[in-house]
Amino acid sequence: MKRIFPIITVLISLSLVGLIFFQFLWITSAKKIQEEQLRDNVSQAGGEAALKLMEDNNFFPRQKKSDLLFPSDKLQLEFVKPSVIQRFSKEEIKGIIRNSFDRHALVNIPFEFAVTENSLTGEQLETENFFRYYADSANNINHAILLQGASGSNLENLAKEEWLMIIVPHQSSIVLQEIRWFILGAIFFTLIITTSFFVTIRTLLRQKKLSEIKSDFINNMTHEFKTPLATISLAVDALKNEKVVGNKEKTNYFTGIIKEENKRMNKQVETILQAALLDKQEVQLNLQKLSAHSLITAALNNIALPIEEKKGLLTVRLEATRDTIMADEVHFINFVNNLLDNAVKYSSNSPEITLVTSNVGNQFRVRIEDNGIGMNKETVNRIFEKFYRAHTGNVHNVKGFGLGLSYVKTMVQAHRGTIKAESTLGQGSAFIITVPLSK
Repeated sequence: MKRIFPIITVLISLSLVGLIFFQFLWITSAKKIQEEQLRDNVSQAGGEAALKLMEDNNFFPRQKKSDLLFPSDKLQLEFVKPSVIQRFSKEEIKGIIRNSFDRHALVNIPFEFAVTENSLTGEQLETENFFRYYADSANNINHAILLQGASGSNLENLAKEEWLMIIVPHQSSIVLQEIRWFILGAIFFTLIITTSFFVTIRTLLRQKKLSEIKSDFINNMTHEFKTPLATISLAVDALKNEKVVGNKEKTNYFTGIIKEENKRMNKQVETILQAALLDKQEVQLNLQKLSAHSLITAALNNIALPIEEKKGLLTVRLEATRDTIMADEVHFINFVNNLLDNAVKYSSNSPEITLVTSNVGNQFRVRIEDNGIGMNKETVNRIFEKFYRAHTGNVHNVKGFGLGLSYVKTMVQAHRGTIKAESTLGQGSAFIITVPLSK
């Protein structure tokens, strides 16, 4: 597992990077092709519009003066073809170009145009924003078509040279709008693959962690069972001794040891079975309206003797004015007792334990604080994980499977409550339990 995990991580990482890279190349290529297609369509639509504008349906200007004074003006009207600027209004030219755009799959594509004679400084007809986009050829499509005045017949040479200039602004934005679904699809599936990658890595890490926990649990369980079994074996051998057989006092002593070690083993087995039931969510609580202070007092009675043996100090302040909660008597006493028992176990010197109750809104709160060895930040974050056991430093008398606080959290949550741990390494720990008051 230690060797295969880095290999899997590297291979998946390379695959993910490669996929993202080729997705980027594909999108870039698609954008370039779409830009070329847009330019071709604008060119074709502009050419079609130019042909429409050059059609000579009306040889004379639509608005012409009837009082021409000079014969030369009349002669010019007879032989010189009127310009596009004279024959069409701005709205008409825009309509012709729009129709051409629509026929070439350029529906709703914005454009600006101008009809100019010889150059942009001569007589011209342009849209309002034409010059704003004209100079920016990098971001806009500029297309110019000669309308009339090029080489041809003599009559055509008499006409002024005219150009139709069409600008499609912000071509990149238009192209990106056209391929937005491809981009969104690529991003969406890339995110799915990336998420799958992280879920896979997280699962592998969790499996690795579970494997380590399993090994620690087996080692710990072997040690926990081996010690009482060895003690029982020695006690049985002692009972077979001739000097002990006739001595009632010694017989009672060794049988008492066997009984205590047997109870200890039964307790360990019950703890493991209880953890299995919690996993299957088969624990059924018998919730009743009970006084939390009475339940806490029962738990305190169980812990008083161990604190006295270690010459410790227990301070209790039952300050909550309301303490009626919906609780399971057995499990509530058990998880409070577990927290008090841990406070005693993880105290290197004489334990000083403080238990305080209070009301916060419609909640009943219990705070259990000790002066023990404390925990670092990593341990605080993992303390409620099943089978997790913190390093106890110089404290070697702490035994168990790492199931106590996992059980406590599960039971608190079953009572619709919350539990939080606060600790500073070397300065002790505090556990805060909050459960709702009975309505």
